[in-house]
Amino acid sequence: MNKCFVYFLFFKHALAAIQKYLEGKGYTLIDSSKTIKYNELSPGEFSFRTNVPVKMNGSEMQVNIPVDVVIQPLTAEKGDFPLLLEAKSAGDFTNVNKRRKEEAQKMQQLKHTYGDAVRFGLFLCGYFDSGYLGYEAAEGIDWIWEHRVSDLEKYGL
Repeated sequence: MNKCFVYFLFFKHALAAIQKYLEGKGYTLIDSSKTIKYNELSPGEFSFRTNVPVKMNGSEMQVNIPVDVVIQPLTAEKGDFPLLLEAKSAGDFTNVNKRRKEEAQKMQQLKHTYGDAVRFGLFLCGYFDSGYLGYEAAEGIDWIWEHRVSDLEKYGL
């Protein structure tokens, strides 16, 4: 089976698991094709594949980075930064260590643009070794395992 197709299946499955969990908690999915901005979500709303503008490091130039899941907690107040999640899947340890810098760079760009209040995490399925997890933790990135979706509670959801 093609690796891209397998990732697509995981991605659909991951988003469905997150959606089921959040809707069970009273959250509402907002269709991201309606061009809602990440900072326009009301408390209790979430969206998939939403662009978040960031400044390039060392520059004022902005680019959009796609974020898999943007969640505005039910308890959020106006102006609170939403929780951002990236869904990641790995069939072996080799590929994750090649890609671990992607998330770290995303986190650095988010913090450079929005400050230390940024909450950015990973939703993981598959093989992620301690080297990968340690690298992400050193960048301030936490994670939730796909088989423990209820751990999203630790983010205040």
